[in-house]
Amino acid sequence: MFAESPITRRKSTRIYVGKVPIGDGAPIAVQSMTNTPTTDVDATVAQIKRIQAVGGEIVRVSIPTMDAAEAFKRIRAQVDIPLVADIHFDYRIALKVAEYGVDCLRINPGNIGSEERIRAVVDCARDKNIPIRIGVNGGSLEKDLQEKYGEPTPEALVESAMRHVDILDRLNFHQFKVSVKASDVFLAVGAYRLLAQKIDQPLHLGITEAGGQRAGAVKSAVGLGMLLAEGIGDTIRISLAADPVEEIKVGFDILKSLRIRSRGINFIACPSCSRQEFDVIGTVNALEQRLEDILTPMDVSIIGCVVNGPGEAEVSDLGLTGARNMSGFYLDGVRQKERLANDDLIEQLEKRIRAKAAVLDEKNRIQVKNA
Repeated sequence: MFAESPITRRKSTRIYVGKVPIGDGAPIAVQSMTNTPTTDVDATVAQIKRIQAVGGEIVRVSIPTMDAAEAFKRIRAQVDIPLVADIHFDYRIALKVAEYGVDCLRINPGNIGSEERIRAVVDCARDKNIPIRIGVNGGSLEKDLQEKYGEPTPEALVESAMRHVDILDRLNFHQFKVSVKASDVFLAVGAYRLLAQKIDQPLHLGITEAGGQRAGAVKSAVGLGMLLAEGIGDTIRISLAADPVEEIKVGFDILKSLRIRSRGINFIACPSCSRQEFDVIGTVNALEQRLEDILTPMDVSIIGCVVNGPGEAEVSDLGLTGARNMSGFYLDGVRQKERLANDDLIEQLEKRIRAKAAVLDEKNRIQVKNA
């Protein structure tokens, strides 16, 4: 029962990171970045696969040295998800990973030296059809911009970004996306709003260095939520001091809450109070863990009493309304004759949710086949 989002997306050009379309109305891609040493190939490959398993669509890998570039070659051979190489200053690393099959270069043209070096990277990217991501960060602005503005401001971030954009424009290279990240929500939001008016290329959103898992998720949801609700943004990354897998989960939760993308189960659950007839918190937490493998978009409401329970259940794919000993069960908004025993809710709900997911998957398969 996933409702269509009322948000009108900003118009932008289309690029591809591997086979993932970015911009021009394509689904907003959710990505993350490895935090293992890139030279530890086994650990990095394992982390990439875990990111992919929870829905990650693009993974960025830091390539600080030539040794890391050689490790990237071995990583690339073992994973099939699009990979972005994060490179600073050394243009030779960009050329090397391009040779090894990178899907996107995160490199600021103005930071890699002479015109000859910039042209070498851009010509290579053009020849191999590799897009570039320009990435400006509030914590690493150019010294002259720091002196000009006194402190990071939206205008300073955008001026820095436009310097790099102008270089690519001059070289007639337009396959790029841009980010203007900051750890301050209002600074980042202001910069993205300004930049969205200046260029047509896709925008990659993020609140950089947002913090730990809880605080970082909140900051990211606030900042990215403001922008996404205005139609700004074509890819997102949630920057958490946590397992990258959590970044993907939070990213999809943000998109799901704005009805932009639906992936997996949307649990509608009350915070619980003295009216609850069963352990709402324990039930929801257990089901979230058990059902992480379900990718089918579904709304499941789990409400502890009959005050709000029926109303939520009537607009959900499955619903549970708490009552003493036996709780009411709804399917597709219709209350069923059967009631579920409160002392065995987790097992019963998991079985019914999986059955409903299978029905929806089959329905979608038939629709795709007949399309």
